[in-house]
Amino acid sequence: MQGIRHHILYILIILLIGVLSFGLGRLSKISEAQPDLIIDLLANTTAPSTSTIESKYVASKNGTKYHYTWCPGAKQIVENNKIFFSSAEEAKRAGYTPAGNCPGIK
Repeated sequence: MQGIRHHILYILIILLIGVLSFGLGRLSKISEAQPDLIIDLLANTTAPSTSTIESKYVASKNGTKYHYTWCPGAKQIVENNKIFFSSAEEAKRAGYTPAGNCPGIK
């Protein structure tokens, strides 16, 4: 009786290892089949004054404040009204002042 229990235990262990191996193999194939993530930053832009990739600051044509491009205020500016600047000094020379809702902006 003891020998039969050991055989059943070994069979169950072998089956468990087989099922786990199969599952891991399927999982690796699923991740290989997924396409690479491509982010196209320039797809929806309309000729900004400078490239949005090089720009760190943005302002509205109709506003008086400049923001970091990732600040909440910058996200509220309509795309057609955005003006981009590569430096805070450039934005100040254009007559803009720092936005109060952008942490760390000078």
